[in-house]
Amino acid sequence: MITRKNGVLWKDMHGLPIHAHGGWILAHNGYYYWYGEDRRENFYVSCYRSRDLSDWEFCNHILTTESEMEPYRVRTKMQLKRDDGGKINLERPKVLYNEKTGKFVLWAHFENGADYREAAVAIASCRTPDGDFTYHGHFNPYGYMSRDCTLFKDDDGTAYFISASRDNADMHMYRLSDDYMNVDALIHRLWQGEYREAPAVTKIHGRYYMLSSFCTGWAPNQGKYAYADSMEGKWSSLMEIGDETTYMSQPAFILQKDGRILYFGDRWGGNGEKYFESGYVVYPLIEKDGRLSMQFTEEISL
Repeated sequence: MITRKNGVLWKDMHGLPIHAHGGWILAHNGYYYWYGEDRRENFYVSCYRSRDLSDWEFCNHILTTESEMEPYRVRTKMQLKRDDGGKINLERPKVLYNEKTGKFVLWAHFENGADYREAAVAIASCRTPDGDFTYHGHFNPYGYMSRDCTLFKDDDGTAYFISASRDNADMHMYRLSDDYMNVDALIHRLWQGEYREAPAVTKIHGRYYMLSSFCTGWAPNQGKYAYADSMEGKWSSLMEIGDETTYMSQPAFILQKDGRILYFGDRWGGNGEKYFESGYVVYPLIEKDGRLSMQFTEEISL
């Protein structure tokens, strides 16, 4: 059992840095698969796996500049490189498994690599959790901007995509199509003018909770959360969680394991200049009487 120090760049079982920033963990067939941003060389998204959340092995660079591309239904723009040959940006990759299609479907935030004017959704899929994903292009759901994002799969298999919209001023929630390859309906436009990003959703004792950060670039800020009795129902106002910097972190996702509620976040390198040294944090979340609190710890045993 490895005890991880919070706020540093963790290493895999071979002693190499884990590059899974802005990431996501998916449990499937006895393994936990950790997906995240990997901006080195020609990579976009990397995948690691573990049986116990402790020892991680590298699996694959599942999306790169050379990934196979295949259009899918909606009119999407097929682009994994800029016109000048440079890299685009694929940020905050999240992956769900669709039992109906037998596919692993990835959603991410797309930008063109030159500026942040695209504000689009990128989609990819694969028959295996750690294989070479096929890229299906990017689009703006119902014409709206879409930046920092997350996915949530409810107990009945219904999936939702949540992302910052209107230049980050609002948070949009979409119900996904049955195959998870498209949006089916715009359900909510939440917290108008609050400028929230980095959403993360979990369900505890039948109640839904969403954490997010304020928009301050690479600098950490006060985390907030809200709750609802159903994903498509009324959401509460935002309430503070953690300290004024969310203990020097920004939300990535929330994982529940063995009765524990674990907040996974990124501690970004200053102004992005040390992006490749950005570390990870895991803080326990405590739910009591319908409210959430975050427990600071220097180290975590997973």
